[in-house]
Amino acid sequence: MIRVVIPTHLRTLAKVDREVSLELEGVVTTRTILDALESRYPMLRGTIRDHVTLKRRDFVRFFACGEDLSHEPVDTPLPEPVAKGLEPFRIVGAMAGG
Repeated sequence: MIRVVIPTHLRTLAKVDREVSLELEGVVTTRTILDALESRYPMLRGTIRDHVTLKRRDFVRFFACGEDLSHEPVDTPLPEPVAKGLEPFRIVGAMAGG
């Protein structure tokens, strides 16, 4: 069971609580989490990744075990605590402005 924390505006869109749980088989990566999340909550398609390229949107960040994984390859295995459901995978809306 993988735990995923999503930002407030996406929680509202998907009508979920702060954290969602996903069942994944095999190696847990950013790609497998996002694929499962968008499959279970189709209204999130295009909000985290571009519809066509599937690249991360500019103002979205991914964190696991206190590390920013936003610029890591999406097929890199995630840390064991995330894969075992001990730590959540966090999707964070980045802040910008001045």
